[in-house]
Amino acid sequence: MARYTGPVCRLCRREGIKLYLKGDRCYSSKCAIDRRGYAPGQHGHMRRKPTEYGLQLREKQKAKRIYGVLERQFRNYYEKAVRQKGVTGENLLRLLECRLDNVIYRMGFAASRPQARQIVRYGHVEVNGKRVTIPSYQVKEKDVVAIREKSRSLGMFKEIAEQGASKVVPEWLSVNFETLTGEVNYLPKREDIDVPIQEHLIVELYSK
Repeated sequence: MARYTGPVCRLCRREGIKLYLKGDRCYSSKCAIDRRGYAPGQHGHMRRKPTEYGLQLREKQKAKRIYGVLERQFRNYYEKAVRQKGVTGENLLRLLECRLDNVIYRMGFAASRPQARQIVRYGHVEVNGKRVTIPSYQVKEKDVVAIREKSRSLGMFKEIAEQGASKVVPEWLSVNFETLTGEVNYLPKREDIDVPIQEHLIVELYSK
């Protein structure tokens, strides 16, 4: 299955929540959820009582779309989470949160996760002094993530540096917007992850 390339606002409408895939647009009056808060398609207005499987599937699809992960990738994350110690659902969310593209977004270096994925792919990011172009790269505790010095003169990064004081950064990360660098203070716990996902439903779905 190829990556979805259609209008991403349809994804938010399908899940019934804001997935914040369009950056600043999601916070404006142009947001599709605010304008048309029903599912896309000719049957979008119909209300059906969801089945147990339907609820589990929606949670999985929601997580995949929030983090921009394909089905095979998501399955691999789940299998890795099962092998780790602790609660499988929390392990799964931690693996997704520790993706490099998500860390760039959480640090405030990008307006959305899709934009963060582009920034990584275009070679603007380095981890511990080495350039990394793989969005799925897993950051570790005490890793230093930075926008490369050659890229800091670009207009978008200058704007980010100027607006840094207004950005909210989660406690598991620390950021210096003057130098556009950040550090992973510790790996995120469940209470540090604010995504609206009921991870136990995903575990139930894959456990069948």
